[in-house]
Amino acid sequence: MKLLIIRHGDPDYTIDSLTEKGRKEAELLKNRLEKSDIKDFYCSPLGRAKATAEPTLNAFSKKAEICGWLEEFTGYIIDPKTGEKRIPWDLLPDCWTKEPDYFDKDKWLDTPLMSSGNIKEKYTEAVNGIDGLLKKYGYVREGNIYRVEKESRDTVALFCHFGVECVLLSHILNISPVLLWHGFVALTSSVTTLITEERKQGKAYFRCCGFGDISHLYAGDEPPSFQARFCETYSNFDERH
Repeated sequence: MKLLIIRHGDPDYTIDSLTEKGRKEAELLKNRLEKSDIKDFYCSPLGRAKATAEPTLNAFSKKAEICGWLEEFTGYIIDPKTGEKRIPWDLLPDCWTKEPDYFDKDKWLDTPLMSSGNIKEKYTEAVNGIDGLLKKYGYVREGNIYRVEKESRDTVALFCHFGVECVLLSHILNISPVLLWHGFVALTSSVTTLITEERKQGKAYFRCCGFGDISHLYAGDEPPSFQARFCETYSNFDERH
């Protein structure tokens, strides 16, 4: 089985849709995906993900199933300094790297900061969503791998968001999402590809053969967006701090 996890195009968050650049990215993404034999499509209910999927769905003459668990990850933490809610994937490196449990696939959820809000509830909702989807194709979660009830060579595409993409990958690959949120960057319209490895009958593990690929943008001479990146050097205040 092949799983394509696709981040939405360059966003206009004020209207929950795409910028003009984002629409160009979605068209170039369509040019890439229409060459693949994709059986089914699933999409976040948010407008920017739907707008990204639309050109591809039109090319395939298909509709996507809308899944609430593919919505951008809404789990929050409580800022210890302000007492306000905030997202969990915008911690400074000198903060999160000091906490050994953030590197542990099980312990990260029970750290004081991550347990201060509703992270566990929303994380469970997302991983139950992806496991329910994979079960439809014959792959049932058992421990850290999947039991193969029915072999599948289907390709399935998910249109979603960076935060939730890292959550899904953390569960499928058994990695703390804190490492993915802060150590990886999936630029807008990027494609992450997972393929099952079934070297023992009835047992499957997903292997990532491409993370955040934007080769379709280079093929169309479209420069990548700076969304999801921070300043490459501290002195460059023209880049996002």
